[in-house]
Amino acid sequence: MRARKNKHLTRNQLAAVARLFSALSEPNRLSLLQLLHDGPLSVNELVEASGMKQANVSKQLAILRDHDLVRGERQGTSIRYEIADSTVFSLCDAVCGKLAKDAKRAVTVFHPEI
Repeated sequence: MRARKNKHLTRNQLAAVARLFSALSEPNRLSLLQLLHDGPLSVNELVEASGMKQANVSKQLAILRDHDLVRGERQGTSIRYEIADSTVFSLCDAVCGKLAKDAKRAVTVFHPEI
């Protein structure tokens, strides 16, 4: 691990980090975050774009909302959801970067001529 300027996290802080990672560990929730990246969408728009059932979209949005990753704003009879904290995408970019490095390393190991 890289050296950090901060002290080690407390057990409570580590538990909070683990809860956040848990919220991000479900592919359907990541899909909803990805769909919301370009701007707010209603539940119906998220259902259509994701191919998930309305009940599942609502359940996943509730979990994301509980972790302060999305927020909803009522507009008439519907709620439009948006990203509450865009720093979540920095985390996703870091993970995707690691996956890309791992994939490149695997290709190099199995196909050194590439």
